[in-house]
Amino acid sequence: MSTSKVWLITGASSGFGRSMTEHVLLQGDKVVATLRKPEMLDDLAARYPKNKLLVLKVDVSKGEEIDHAFAKTKEVFGRLDVVFNNAGYGVFGEVESTPAEDARAMFDVNFWGASHVSRAAVQFFREVNESGRGGVLLQNSSLAGFVTPPGISYYSASKHALNGFSEGLAHELDPTWNIKICIIEPGGFYTSGLDKMKTYATHPAYNGKTSPAAIVHAAITTGTPEGDANKFSKAVYRLANGDNIPLHLPMGQDALAMLQDRVEKLSAIVPEVAPWSADLKRDDLGAGEVAKVLIPA
Repeated sequence: MSTSKVWLITGASSGFGRSMTEHVLLQGDKVVATLRKPEMLDDLAARYPKNKLLVLKVDVSKGEEIDHAFAKTKEVFGRLDVVFNNAGYGVFGEVESTPAEDARAMFDVNFWGASHVSRAAVQFFREVNESGRGGVLLQNSSLAGFVTPPGISYYSASKHALNGFSEGLAHELDPTWNIKICIIEPGGFYTSGLDKMKTYATHPAYNGKTSPAAIVHAAITTGTPEGDANKFSKAVYRLANGDNIPLHLPMGQDALAMLQDRVEKLSAIVPEVAPWSADLKRDDLGAGEVAKVLIPA
């Protein structure tokens, strides 16, 4: 019996999606590669037969195309082991320089598209795979999912939304389904996907030398990310094939450093703001009576 796994990868045309598709195929696994322009994988389709690589046209902002991809996966392979929920893009510009309609379009991909893929993945893992087999859902988020540098507020908001959604979904799953969710939060990696980032002209009010957005803009447009996308793919592949799958996975020294800084700043806030919550309990509760808490610990 073959031990190869079946992967479904969104946004497979470039960046992390392309790199992951290539690496998974090299390991002998099967891939359902989804992307808006299937012809961008013609070179891989020429090298791998359809029982190894199934290329499908999917725009994740269109729910019916996502549903078709999962239905086709069931038809061709009969099972699914790993979903790399990767499709997305960024917009760079201050809040005041980013057109609202462009921000909404990005959310349709980065959040709503990713959430639709997530729902379809969980349903497939639970209802199509044999009972208890489960599956792994890899949510490719960003370090912008836990920090918000100036100049990418809308992009960061989409990743914060994906992180919050994914955490909630992970807590909702019945453990007996054996479905694992991992929120991957990469730092700076050099990929061809950087070409898809939309950049807007700096708003005149933010163009000064002391403007935080201008400083970050200069750093992003002149610097080169140090992360290697192929090393990223190898690490994620090892993770998906292991037994220990964390809910959060910051990747890259920069992501780890920013997370550590975030944790320290949040920890410092607690004693500083604690007095504001010292006497906020309802006065109508009797001695020893505890109000119902709707949000679990």
